[in-house]
Amino acid sequence: MKSPRASLTLGVLALAVTASPVAAAADSGWYGGISIGQSKAKIDDARITSNLQGAGFATSINDDNRDTGYKLFGGYKFNRNFALEGGYFDLGKFGFTATTVPAGTLSGNIKLQGFNIDAVGILPIAEKFSAFGRAGLNYADAKDSFSGTGAVNVLNRNPSKSDTNLKLGLGLQYDFTDALGVRLEAERYRINDAVGNKGDIDLMSAGLVYRFAR
Repeated sequence: MKSPRASLTLGVLALAVTASPVAAAADSGWYGGISIGQSKAKIDDARITSNLQGAGFATSINDDNRDTGYKLFGGYKFNRNFALEGGYFDLGKFGFTATTVPAGTLSGNIKLQGFNIDAVGILPIAEKFSAFGRAGLNYADAKDSFSGTGAVNVLNRNPSKSDTNLKLGLGLQYDFTDALGVRLEAERYRINDAVGNKGDIDLMSAGLVYRFAR
């Protein structure tokens, strides 16, 4: 007959063995969510000024480089440290107005939206709190529009371009329950516009994450 101490030890070992797959399963599964926040573009004023000066204009520029951006996303968490995530994003609309001498104006706007896929590394900090970083690709559709007045004549008013570039991000997540959490994120999207410029769009956002039942 086994002693009570031996029986207790075997019972604890059995519980540990059976609990491990359950814990692993709890860290995996499908999820989805939505985030919204402020997007900010770096407008290449130096290149715009150089192009206008090359055409014989002196100029001053005012930028509209902030807007509201959002994204819809879904992913699969393989374990407590890694997930793959994809989704749709709309970074908003940005623009500039250049006032020229001889008298005229050049106005430009760009709208940016597209799709992304990211690898997400997760670092649990506490039971319900974690940090994460992401690296991936974005496929963005850039739609430009230009207009001129006075001495400024625009030849191509509505160019557009779609291209694939890198994106990066960092964030924090707090889980209220096993199913519902909230995120704060900072992301950078590398973008090509339709007139040969390449730059970064930053999105600072807050969002909700819903984990689907297993």
